Amino acid sequence: MSNNVYGIDLGTSNLKVYCKATGKILNEKNTIAIVNKNQMYAYGDAAYAMYEKAPESIHVTFPIVNGVIADFANMQTMINDFLETHAKGKVRGAEFVVAVPTDITEVEKKAFYDIFAQSKMKPRSVLLCEKPIADAVGLGLDVNEPTGTMIVDIGADTTEISVISLGGLVLSDLLHFGGNRIDESIINYIKRNFNLLIGQKTAKMLKEQLGSGIGENLEDSMVVVGRDVVSGLPIEMEITAQVVYDAIKDNLNAICNSIKMILEKTPPELAKDIIHSGIYITGGASAIHNLDTLFTQITNIRVNRCDNPEESAARGLIKIVSDAKYKHLCFSLQTRFFK
Repeated sequence: MSNNVYGIDLGTSNLKVYCKATGKILNEKNTIAIVNKNQMYAYGDAAYAMYEKAPESIHVTFPIVNGVIADFANMQTMINDFLETHAKGKVRGAEFVVAVPTDITEVEKKAFYDIFAQSKMKPRSVLLCEKPIADAVGLGLDVNEPTGTMIVDIGADTTEISVISLGGLVLSDLLHFGGNRIDESIINYIKRNFNLLIGQKTAKMLKEQLGSGIGENLEDSMVVVGRDVVSGLPIEMEITAQVVYDAIKDNLNAICNSIKMILEKTPPELAKDIIHSGIYITGGASAIHNLDTLFTQITNIRVNRCDNPEESAARGLIKIVSDAKYKHLCFSLQTRFFK
């Protein structure tokens, strides 16, 4: 196995690329700024800095929507340029292993495959892997064992709740709901109760700084700037953690209900394993304070957090292609379609 291998997680919010040669994860915003309808002006963190600030001539978009590729051409241009600019290893003729969401169609999976297979990088091979399995391996779990493991991956646009055993998905549910919906709830709640209109970035900052899964010890606050709906003028206002909690609690309860539904369908022997090992939460939006405490209160099962949760799938992908005992967990669409 050469070092010319890349594990890629095309997330709605962030693009994560694990380069085996360097052992590092490149993590940038999955955002594109376009001028003249089809010409790329900027991408990544530079494009995200323009979001909600750009003039009409610059259109800032997110090429991944609800976990699937919505803008194929621009996504392909961006990933080519990103790898050629930032990757230290050789990109042309490399091996790529790509994380794909569960419960999407074969056509949507093929888009993830084609974005590399049909690129000018001329890859030696393109393999796909179910994202919950990549998450589990990235968390250091041995998914080949006949042991039930529950993974809850809370991303920007989707939440995947999966039960894994013997290297496969026993149960899985993909919710079109994630961190972005939580941000929108904060925007709507503050507008409705305080006549203050804030931007998506400000709402995201409030969620990360003040968001909490439980309504206890909510003394912190933060000063934000928005537009007064009544006067139309920009104003400063102090927003408390209690306000943010009231805005997001219904969304978090919706995720709790989905976890309970999956647990109700889980076979008893696997449920016994999950009680012993606990539920694993990952994904960028899982970093909300006390989210693990909320899930434990609802399910009576211990909840395990991880460091850098948004990067767990990318870490798992390289382990899957590097370790012979995990190699069978990824697949090629060519063998799927033509065998």
